Amino acid sequence: MTFGRHDPDRRARIIRATLDVIAEVGVAGTSHRRVAAHAGVPLGSMTYHFDGMDDLLREAFGSFTESAVALFEERLGAARDIAEARTAVADLVHHLSDENAPEHQRTLVLSHELYTLAARKPAFRELTREWMRRSRRALEWHFDPVTARQLDALIEGLAIHRALDTEPHERALTVEAITRLTTPTAD
Repeated sequence: MTFGRHDPDRRARIIRATLDVIAEVGVAGTSHRRVAAHAGVPLGSMTYHFDGMDDLLREAFGSFTESAVALFEERLGAARDIAEARTAVADLVHHLSDENAPEHQRTLVLSHELYTLAARKPAFRELTREWMRRSRRALEWHFDPVTARQLDALIEGLAIHRALDTEPHERALTVEAITRLTTPTAD
């Protein structure tokens, strides 16, 4: 535990610990005491760094959504053409739902905890709106805005279905769905 006066990483450590606690016990089970213990900081640090539980949750989920957007930007930023962008989208779906990836379950739980919180508390909807806006913006590097919005929903829906299904669909289904959605139709 680090209880010294000079602890420049304390606030960031509390935010990381908050996400760990939420992933473990959910928002409903998250408390200042539990987060402080997990972060190895005095309980008083919680109120020193954050103006209550909502502020702590906003900061923690803000950090979480920032990393999710960074993943989108990294994958889509590397694509040089539409074919590579489609592959990047398929990679995102399968990365987000890979039960063998160490972060898979944590990311799934944190996403759903944030959605539930945003559904119950309108003040948290801005976090989800900004997350969606920035994800769509990354998709718009390769796709028109309407297609980007549809792809954003497709990525999330397919990832959730793959993550929760006892027999997750194969990559071929993901690729087919992306191709259908991103191939212009003849009028």
